[in-house]
Amino acid sequence: MTSDAMESTVQAASDFDWSFLLGAPLRITVIIIGAIVINLIVRLFIRRFTTAVAKGTVGSEKAEGAGLAKFSSTALEAQRTGIDQQTIKERRAQRAKTVGRMLSSVTTILLSAIAALMILDALNFNIAPILASAGIAGVAIAFGAQELVRDYLSGFFIVIEDQYGIGDTVDLGEAVGEVEDVGLRRTQVRDLTGTLWHVRNGEILRVGNLSQGWARAVLDIPIDYRTTMDDFREMTEEITRTLRQDHEINKAMLENPEIAGVQSLSGSYRVIRTMIKTKPNQQWLVERAFRAALMTELAKRGGQIGMVQETVLRTLPDAEEADSAKKSAGSSDQRNKKATVGAASTARSKTAAADEKPSSLPSDDEIRSTVQEDSPSEGSDDDADS
Repeated sequence: MTSDAMESTVQAASDFDWSFLLGAPLRITVIIIGAIVINLIVRLFIRRFTTAVAKGTVGSEKAEGAGLAKFSSTALEAQRTGIDQQTIKERRAQRAKTVGRMLSSVTTILLSAIAALMILDALNFNIAPILASAGIAGVAIAFGAQELVRDYLSGFFIVIEDQYGIGDTVDLGEAVGEVEDVGLRRTQVRDLTGTLWHVRNGEILRVGNLSQGWARAVLDIPIDYRTTMDDFREMTEEITRTLRQDHEINKAMLENPEIAGVQSLSGSYRVIRTMIKTKPNQQWLVERAFRAALMTELAKRGGQIGMVQETVLRTLPDAEEADSAKKSAGSSDQRNKKATVGAASTARSKTAAADEKPSSLPSDDEIRSTVQEDSPSEGSDDDADS
């Protein structure tokens, strides 16, 4: 390259307007970097929040400064409900993960939309029509997708408030069963027959959780009056000792059976209510085991479950009534037989008449003789009638 060419290149570079780089490109770069940094900072706060939710620890700064250990709400809940701490931690971690994922997604979408609008403004694009169109579209989407928004908001609060989780047995109205999946838009419930229900979170008006914290097995047992309440208490104590020997049943029972008392009375038995506090989803196992042990204990003691007593009274008719009934039945049978025979003969005569050839017309002499023969009988009939 000659010296003249080098001088022209340097001259062109010196004449280039470097202030352009300090304009739109620099602003766009700053906007992108700022959006990324803000997103990272917000995600950091969200991560700390979800970690605190997953840990479930409570404590004060004064207690920490004094060197006192923090009280774990997980341990307190495990002591109160009898659920192992690992299960409680896993459930809280799942809830925190779901909430964190939702908050992170919403933050990224909002920051990206704001950064895109700022970049368009830096490039001297008129974003007023875009904002107006976005406002109209937002109103239309708000009306059209209000059910979807309600589903997501309801799901968010369901997860935050820990109304139910995977593995819980819940009553959501028509859908009653075990929760298989919890999302921000819908919940999946498997009922006893195996049907998988997909329930939108916005349609859940009330939740009955049968396995949150602890459960209770309620048994209404009909006992006959020959078995006294003291006998029933002795049988309950013996049944409790038998159930405690089973490791699985013993682990499921949080307290010994409590006899609430007589629930109802009838003419043949009384219903005694017995309640047992159990772990979540273990009440049905304890109920079945208690009923089986109760039947064995009743068989040993010669007792029985109360049964409804029914007496059926049957009376025999008198001899005269029986004879008259037989005669009436026989006469009715004869009339039915005669009617059947007459109908059959009439059908046969009709068939035979149909099969024969048509007869010739009678003569005038035959008609006159027939009329003369019939006239006295008709007169006699009239006299008889008169």
